[in-house]
Amino acid sequence: MTEVTETLGGSAFKRLKAMILDGTLEPGMRLSEKKFADLLGVSRTPVREAISQLISEGLAVRSPGGTPVVNRISLNDLMEILHVRSLLECEAARKAALAGDVSDDELKAIRQRVERFLQGQRPSATEHSELDIDLHNLIARMGGSKLLTELIDRLKLKTRMYDQGSIPDRFVPGCHEHIAIIDAILDRDAEAASDAMKLHLKNVRESIISHIYHPF
Repeated sequence: MTEVTETLGGSAFKRLKAMILDGTLEPGMRLSEKKFADLLGVSRTPVREAISQLISEGLAVRSPGGTPVVNRISLNDLMEILHVRSLLECEAARKAALAGDVSDDELKAIRQRVERFLQGQRPSATEHSELDIDLHNLIARMGGSKLLTELIDRLKLKTRMYDQGSIPDRFVPGCHEHIAIIDAILDRDAEAASDAMKLHLKNVRESIISHIYHPF
């Protein structure tokens, strides 16, 4: 019985998390156990577990009255997250360039995916987001620090709603920036890799600010 509940809770968490990240559940929206139990076709217990996990990951919070709601990340919070991401991911890129060739094949495969995006039909926001996640996670892992990887993953999660898939003008520049990061790592140029990552995240930051104040 416990095993089934855990499986349902994990499934409910993944579905609610996806709905938050794709904007279906907007910041400030109330997370009602009954409503989402009915929506997902499960009992309230796995939904309760899912909501607790969303809170632990920072995707949801409890209001002053104790009601769980989708977290609302302020612009100041977002800018701070991106600043910390830059510090961590520049270091990760530097370490990745010095890590040897153990992950070269994975890097080259991601580079080929980016090139296909640029040369062929434009991918969906989900496909592009998956590539972005794969690349940043791979670079973090290449740095050799489990803690660094976990920190980057958690911070990146909080900026997913503002990724390049949600800001059309960032698609082509973002692809070229990813290629520059990959090439610097493959060339074993630690400084170039760090600089390329810094420029990439600086441009992400500026595009998010522009998108917030000039959404159309």
